[in-house]
Amino acid sequence: MAKETGRKLIAQNKKARHDYHIEDTFEAGLVLTGTEVKSLRQGRASLVDGFGEIENGEAWLLQVHIPQYSQGTWTNHEARRRRKMLLNRHEIDKIEQRVQSKGLTIIPRCLYFKDGRAKVEIALARGKKSYDKRHAIAERQATREAERELGRRLKGLK
Repeated sequence: MAKETGRKLIAQNKKARHDYHIEDTFEAGLVLTGTEVKSLRQGRASLVDGFGEIENGEAWLLQVHIPQYSQGTWTNHEARRRRKMLLNRHEIDKIEQRVQSKGLTIIPRCLYFKDGRAKVEIALARGKKSYDKRHAIAERQATREAERELGRRLKGLK
């Protein structure tokens, strides 16, 4: 069997950019069981409620939903169990220090296979207030309208 190469996206958290100010990102490996890997290979996972935490010098991923493998037996996994993230010691220390001092949150942005290994991209983020979200939407609409008007003028319509 040929070895996998490249990056295959499984799931992504699209609301992360809407709900948080992303400050820094890290790539972490995941400790998974066999049925979790098989379920991920079917492309089934949800990062919507997921978050990370540092506990006793170890990084953990919580509330990420990987559904049970449909052809699994009694060896099937629990859908929302704690999963250990694999990071270097200095990365864990850096993340822990920034979470404690600046009040940041660890959120998963996307889950993917990289060269056959399951990886998660986590971000250090600060939650947005509702007025920040409205401001971002209004800014996006204004730039869209400006680009649309510029396109019309270039075509000679107005």
